[in-house]
Amino acid sequence: MARGGINKAVVERARQALLSKGAYPSIDAVRVELGNTGSKTTIARYLKELDGQAPAEASPRERMSHELRALVEALLDRLTEEGAEVVAQAQAEFDRQRDAWRTRLEALELELDTARRQCESQHAALTEQGAQLLTTHSSWQSELTRNAGLSQQCQDLERRVQDKDVQIQSLEEKHVHARAALEHYREAIKEQREQDQRRHEAQLQQIQVEQRKLQETLVIKQDESTRLNRDNERLLGEMRQQARALTDQQDQTQHLATELRTAQMATAKADGAREQLQEQLAVIQVESKSLAKVVALANEQLAQADQRVAVLSEDNDSLRAQVQLIIATPVPIQT
Repeated sequence: MARGGINKAVVERARQALLSKGAYPSIDAVRVELGNTGSKTTIARYLKELDGQAPAEASPRERMSHELRALVEALLDRLTEEGAEVVAQAQAEFDRQRDAWRTRLEALELELDTARRQCESQHAALTEQGAQLLTTHSSWQSELTRNAGLSQQCQDLERRVQDKDVQIQSLEEKHVHARAALEHYREAIKEQREQDQRRHEAQLQQIQVEQRKLQETLVIKQDESTRLNRDNERLLGEMRQQARALTDQQDQTQHLATELRTAQMATAKADGAREQLQEQLAVIQVESKSLAKVVALANEQLAQADQRVAVLSEDNDSLRAQVQLIIATPVPIQT
């Protein structure tokens, strides 16, 4: 198909004009006559077809009247120009829409890539947060195990302290009973001495013998009391040591409880950050789906524009074929 509205009829008119001027209708001369438009290949093909026609016999087209021929040629030129303008406008509109859709598609692809990179970055951050959460959970489990062990040790120490308290209380009760018995014994001796003094001197020797026995018993009781006091002091020392150890264990327990609360707070923060990242990931996935839908819609509209250009091209070809058929159909001359 000739470009710029060049067809065989236009080339023939330019050729006839050159011949009427006495000039040789070369390819360059015909192109200059046409206003430097048209392809040289197309002009050469049309000139070859015109030169190949038999000059001796008049064709049906040559028998047409000058007005009808001019009218048909003008109609052909006008249809060709209008078809070319319509095609040019449609092509320009198609190019503009295609460039706009391509620009929008590039922008959407850039946004999609940016969203994908953000999604990957947030997924990596979420993975890192998950690893940190696992580490924190492991540390928390270790601290729970350690705290359980320390709690068991504290319970054992408390039971031992309770046992020691029971022993100390028992020793104190024995000591009180011993002192009470000693006081009671002393009072009994005093009473016995008073009674012995009031008794007959004949019983003094027996009383002295009994007094020596009682003194020996008192010495034994005093030795037992001294031994009990030493045991009591030793038990009191052990109880103070156990109390200091219990205080240290309580301090360690409080420190571990503080660390456990800190670990729980860090775990809660990590859970909050993970939930926030998951929400951002869901929003980005929704945006990615929306962008994919927009890209699909742009591709569909671009295909529709291509179909419109194809339909216009087919209409133009059909119109050109009808015009060529009108030109080629011989018109009967009335006599």
